[in-house]
Amino acid sequence: MLLSLPYWFFQMLRHGKYHGGLTERLGKVPPRLSEVSAHKPAGTIWVHAVSVGEVLAVGGLVEEIRRRLPEQKVVVSTTTDTGQVLARKRFGEANVFYFPMDFAFAIRPYLARLRPSLIVLAETEFWPNFLRLARASGARIAVVNARISDRSWPNYRRFRWALQRMLSNVGLLLAQTEQDSERLQSIGAAPERVRVTGNLKFDMTLPAPPPVVESLRRSLHQAGAGPVLVCGSTVDDEEPLLLKAFENILVAHPHAVMILAPRHPERFDAVASLLDRMGTRWWRRSSWDGEPIAAGVLLVDTIGELAALYALADVAFVGGSLAPRGGHNILEPAQHGVAIVVGNHTENFRDIVGLFQSRDAVRVVGPAELPLTLMELLANDSERSALGRRARETAQSQTGATLCTIKALEELIAAAQTQPPSPQPAHTH
Repeated sequence: MLLSLPYWFFQMLRHGKYHGGLTERLGKVPPRLSEVSAHKPAGTIWVHAVSVGEVLAVGGLVEEIRRRLPEQKVVVSTTTDTGQVLARKRFGEANVFYFPMDFAFAIRPYLARLRPSLIVLAETEFWPNFLRLARASGARIAVVNARISDRSWPNYRRFRWALQRMLSNVGLLLAQTEQDSERLQSIGAAPERVRVTGNLKFDMTLPAPPPVVESLRRSLHQAGAGPVLVCGSTVDDEEPLLLKAFENILVAHPHAVMILAPRHPERFDAVASLLDRMGTRWWRRSSWDGEPIAAGVLLVDTIGELAALYALADVAFVGGSLAPRGGHNILEPAQHGVAIVVGNHTENFRDIVGLFQSRDAVRVVGPAELPLTLMELLANDSERSALGRRARETAQSQTGATLCTIKALEELIAAAQTQPPSPQPAHTH
């Protein structure tokens, strides 16, 4: 595994999302974790959420664990910097840290300091050394909200021989759908350890909106601005198309506003340059001082505000979907009752988007259809409102995964107390 260390550093240099917390990633346990774990002799429940989407998904679960198991300390790790920022806001800085790299020297200090009785991994985070060492330490391991996307499925099948060994360390796999359950079993998960509990993202409780949301609402009202198009989690292939479509929208709606939130923070400046080149009137969120906004674009160059900003939208476009990136979560605008448009590349959210399509609760379009679809929705108040209402109703109809998940975790904890796992030898690779 040490041979892959240069790869990790290359990725950190290449992607800004991995810059933070290097010492924590390399095994230096922050002192704040030592202090908090000392007050909970019953042990620690360690929840890992890779990035923003997973942090939002496990938010309700973490709160429910804290409520039902107050004697246990709950800590949360993330991989990306954006996830770290949101997790610290949501769960308290003292309880949040960066997930260690998959090397024994980085993992062991956390296992020794936290002494986790249960480790909960969100979605499909299968790190071989971590799973092996965590199991050897005596911790029970559960994967919640587990899924295998259509894009990932061929690679999972190709490496079934390695995954089967890794999954033998996992005591419980809680899948989002029957198809995810079948796929997990086909790559080696023991059938008796796999259950379908639903998608935690339907149970998401949005964090309290930051003050800027109300400030923007007042600003838009004062300027007589509208309609408002929020484009969230966009990628480089999409922004030129969206901005060109917005130019046409301004012809029909001279006071329209686009709130544009690129997916990756390291691209904020590149999008700012694009706005300058296109001659668009625009504001940068981080330096916005409250002035009225109308007939232009607000570039959201901050972290953790997008979910709340969807509340300002008349129409929301959720990115990573016009380009073949697999799409992003549409449930945040759905919870606000906003009309949603996505591209036709939503492989990472096939079940959610498929459900919404079956209930006429989302518009799925290609690049050529996008401008007309946006124009039609912005011009038709009744159709736009009905689409947003169906989106909210569809999201609300699928809640309940958190309760199913917590019950399964309680059973795993009870089993651990009556029949502790036999620690396996932790060989260093």
